Amino acid sequence: MVMTDNQPAIAPAPWPYPVISADSHITEPPNTYIDFIDPAYRDRAPRMVDAGDAIGDVFQIDGMKRPVPMGLVAAAGKPPEEIRVTGVRFAELHRGGWDPDARMADQLRDGVAAEVIYPTVGMQLCNHPDADYKKACFDAYNRWIASYCGAHPTRLLGAGQTAMRSPQEGIADLMAIRALGLRGVMMPGLPGCSDDYDSPIWDPFWEAAIELGLPLSFHILTTRSGETRGPKMNGFLSIVRGCQDIMGMLVLGGVFERHPGLRVVCVEADAGWVPHFMYRMDHAYKRHRYWLTAGQELSKLPSEYFAENIYVTFQDDWTAFKFADDMNWKRLMWANDFPHSDSTWPWSQAMLAEHTKSLSADQQESILCTNVADLYGVDLTTLARQSA
Repeated sequence: MVMTDNQPAIAPAPWPYPVISADSHITEPPNTYIDFIDPAYRDRAPRMVDAGDAIGDVFQIDGMKRPVPMGLVAAAGKPPEEIRVTGVRFAELHRGGWDPDARMADQLRDGVAAEVIYPTVGMQLCNHPDADYKKACFDAYNRWIASYCGAHPTRLLGAGQTAMRSPQEGIADLMAIRALGLRGVMMPGLPGCSDDYDSPIWDPFWEAAIELGLPLSFHILTTRSGETRGPKMNGFLSIVRGCQDIMGMLVLGGVFERHPGLRVVCVEADAGWVPHFMYRMDHAYKRHRYWLTAGQELSKLPSEYFAENIYVTFQDDWTAFKFADDMNWKRLMWANDFPHSDSTWPWSQAMLAEHTKSLSADQQESILCTNVADLYGVDLTTLARQSA
């Protein structure tokens, strides 16, 4: 069955458990940063401005050349011919993006009982060149998203942000994020210092994340990349590569070797590629490690670390379901990506009913519910009662 974007919304499929989205998004309202940021940065805080009828409303970020237009950030449910980047006003967007009560009705329509919430403007801020500015913005966002999720804490599972200027500050951010009641941490693709994430200087940070029980996430579009060759659409295909590079670095750089309890989430980069990626890492390690590496030895094959330590989220990647047996399906987590343009909302249940046909009942429940529930500490009994 092929889903078409003009299909009407349907009643949720009768899964005998609550379905959880492992990756959904906020639409930051105009006051997100201005009202919550350190006063020293208030004049420079990201803010929504009217860029004229042709461009529409945009989030202007000091120090970044391009503003964030509103067209794609809440285009869930629109037919393809109506999706556009510019010319969209904030008032036209899904209210659930910034109103937690409205969001309950939006997700009920899609059959989603709970969701892990990631930022939108905050994704672009991950690429800001000024680590100090980034830190101020992330602290403001964390305060705002904690308030948003606090309206429905069982169903809205917020992920905080950290600028990673140093291991010590990163640990302090973890503790502050945990104290706010947030469930995970979204990492910038590049740390805010010269030492990359495979450096041993970050070892205390990884251990703190394990001790605090906070999953760490790397989301697409949070790493600066080079020019894309060919037509603009080819750039859409390239957006998973930043996450793949980070996962390979963590595995081959020995991060999971040193910290076997660490859990990392690869977010919105699909999952059908994982079996081949694991094979390719094993091939490189077995055949080429003596000339490719500076003495890094692993006690297991790279694929074993990937299978155990890395969770992967995806939306309508049917290959992820088809090849679930070729990877650790206990680490696969479905998401509806609401309200972004790539979202499966409001047709998720019809799509899932078709795409999961080849899976066992245990696999279906794990990918749609228990994998994310176990990772983020969701009380399924309470959730099922509240979402009934």
